[in-house]
Amino acid sequence: MSEPIDWLPDGTPYSPRFGDRYHSENGGLDQARRVFLHGCGLPEAWAGQPQWRILETGFGFGLNFLVTWAAWRADPQRPTLLHFVSTEAWPVSAADLLRATSVHPELAPLAEALHQQWWGLLPGVHRLRFDEGRVLLTLYVGDTQTMLRQQNHLTVDSIYLDGFSPQRNPESWDLHTLKAVARCCRRGTRLATWTIARAVRDALTQCGFEVTRVPGVPPKRDNLHATFNPRWEPRTSRQAGAAPEPSTPGPCIVIGGGIAGAATAASLARRGWQVTVLDQAPEPAAGASALPAGVFAPHVSPDDSVLSRLSRSGIRTTLEQARWLLNEGVDWAHCGVLEHRTDGSPGLSPDWPQGPGAAWSEPAPSAALTAAQLPPDATACWHHQAGWVRPARLARALLGQPGIQWRGNCAVAHLRRVEAPSTAHGPATTTWQALDAQGQVLAEAPTVVIAAGAGSLALLNHRWPLQPVRGQVSWGKHADPAKPLLPWIPFPANGNGNLVPRFPLGDQADDDQGWVMGSTFERDVQALPPTDADIHAAHATNWAKLQGLLPGIAPQLEPLFARALTGHVLPPALRTWAAVRCTAPDRLPIVGPVDAARLPGLWASTAMGARGLTLALLCGELLAARLQGEPLPLDARLAKALGTERLQ
Repeated sequence: MSEPIDWLPDGTPYSPRFGDRYHSENGGLDQARRVFLHGCGLPEAWAGQPQWRILETGFGFGLNFLVTWAAWRADPQRPTLLHFVSTEAWPVSAADLLRATSVHPELAPLAEALHQQWWGLLPGVHRLRFDEGRVLLTLYVGDTQTMLRQQNHLTVDSIYLDGFSPQRNPESWDLHTLKAVARCCRRGTRLATWTIARAVRDALTQCGFEVTRVPGVPPKRDNLHATFNPRWEPRTSRQAGAAPEPSTPGPCIVIGGGIAGAATAASLARRGWQVTVLDQAPEPAAGASALPAGVFAPHVSPDDSVLSRLSRSGIRTTLEQARWLLNEGVDWAHCGVLEHRTDGSPGLSPDWPQGPGAAWSEPAPSAALTAAQLPPDATACWHHQAGWVRPARLARALLGQPGIQWRGNCAVAHLRRVEAPSTAHGPATTTWQALDAQGQVLAEAPTVVIAAGAGSLALLNHRWPLQPVRGQVSWGKHADPAKPLLPWIPFPANGNGNLVPRFPLGDQADDDQGWVMGSTFERDVQALPPTDADIHAAHATNWAKLQGLLPGIAPQLEPLFARALTGHVLPPALRTWAAVRCTAPDRLPIVGPVDAARLPGLWASTAMGARGLTLALLCGELLAARLQGEPLPLDARLAKALGTERLQ
C-alpha cells in the first residue's frame, strides 16, 4: 500500500510515520533550488558534459527532481543526459504526489508527466524516462543503506542528502548510510544538505568529505556543503580487467537491424553516439522481428524469479518507448493480456503485494474469463501492463532516430581488430573493421555491438553455447471485418502459445485486420524457408496450442485448419511465418562486453529468444549504461544475470 499522508492546514504534506513535514514550512520549492540544486553548483557544473549523475536520499514528493529537471530543460548548456537516482523506502500514492506538486504552476507539466509514470513501484529498482529518454529517473524503492550497498556500481557527480530530520529518522543519516553514499562518489563529487547536525558533519568528514557550513535557506540559519576529497585513494568496484573503462560518445557500429540492434542503436544515438547499423537484409526487421504482431507481457512466478523481475523492468521500458515512437491502435496497443495457466500452476504468489503489485498483474477478473470463454475456475492472470505490437514498426521507428545511419545489403562475414600503438600525441587505440565475405571493409569504428540474433553465433566465433531455435506462427486476415474468423476478444491471450486476435494490417486503425497465433519452438533448427511438411506440422502445433489456450474459441477456426491437419493443400486464408532466434543456456539475454581485457570495444546484445518484445529495449539501455558508466536501468543483480561475464 502507498504511504499514508496527513495534510497540514497550510497544504504541507506531513508524515505520520516520522512525525515530520516533508519539506520546510517556507515551501519546498525554494529549498529544492537553493539548498540542493545551487548547493551542488548546478546548473553551472554540468555545462557541456555528456551526462550528469545525481544521487538523492529521500525522494518524497519529487520536488528536488522536478526542480532539477526544469533547470536542465532551461539550460542551453545542459548535458546530453541527466541521471537522477533517488532512494525512497515509503513511496506515496500517485494522487498525493500530484496534489503536493501541482501547487507549483511552473512545474505542473513535469509533475503531470511524473504522475503518469508513478505506478507499480514494488521494492527494487525502477527506471522512469522523460524527454524521450534524455532525463532518466532511477528509483531505489527500499532502505537507503541497503539499496546503495546492493547497487554497487553506482558513481555520481552530485548528491542531495535529504530526508526527515536526524532526530526523527536517524538511520538515514548514520555513519553506515553515509559510507554507502560515499562509495558512490568520485573525487570531486559535491554534496548539499539542509542539516548541520554535528553527528552528520562528523560522519561525512570520516567518510572522506571536506565539509563547510554556509548561510542557510530560511528558516535554517546554516546549511552544509561538502566535497568528496578523501586523504586516501578510494576503492572502486571496477577490478582491473574485469570491466571496460567508461566510453564517451563517438562512432559505433551495430550489426543487426532487428529489435535488438535497433534498440541498441537508439539508446546510443540518444546519448550522442554516431551509429552505423549494418544488416544483410535490404530493409530493417527482416528476420525474427518481421513477425506480423506479437505479445509483450510480464512473466510471473510464485517465487518472483529473476525472469519475472527482469520482465517488469523490460515492460516498463517497452511501454515508455512505444508511447514516444508509435501510433497506438495501429502499431501497438496497451490493452492488457490474459494469461491462461494451462498446466494449472499458480502464476502469482498468494501473498503477491496489493497496491503496486496489482498495478502489474492480478488474478484474472471474471469479466476477462468470460470474454475469453474460459470457465470461472480457470487458473489465469490478468496483466495490466501488457499488449501487442507490430515488431517491424517498432524497429523502424527506433532506427529512424537522429544519429543513426541504416545500411542494408551489408552482410558482415567477420570482424577484424586493428591496433594503433601509442604515440607522443595519445595512447594506443583499437579500431574494429566489419568485413564482408570478400574481405572488403563495410565500416569501421572503435566500438562494435553484435546484435544479430541467430547470426551472432558466427560473428562471435561460437565462443558461447548459443542455441538456434526456429519459430513458426499461423496467421491470417479477417476477410470480413464485420464477421471476423475469431470472436471479438478485446485483448490478446498467452500461456502455452499466444494469440493476437485483431491488429491492423495497414496504416490506419480501421484497415483490414489480421490475427496471429503461435509459436513453435524448434531447437537446433535453422532451415529457412520451411518445407511444406514443416509448415503443415507447425500449423498442427499451433492449432493444438490454441485448443489448450482458448478451448471455447478454437473450434471456430477448425474449418480453416482442417486441410492443414489432414496434410492437404493449405487454404490461402491460412498463412505461415517463420524465423530463427537464438537462446543462451539459461534462457536469458546476453548483454555486455564480449571480452573486456582481450577484445576491447567489442560488445554484444543478443540471445533474446522469444522475449525480444519484452526485453530488447531494456537490453539496449543496459548496454548503453554499461558502456558509458551510467547508473544501471535495473537492479544490479539482474544486470549481472544478463551480463556476458556469466559465460566467460
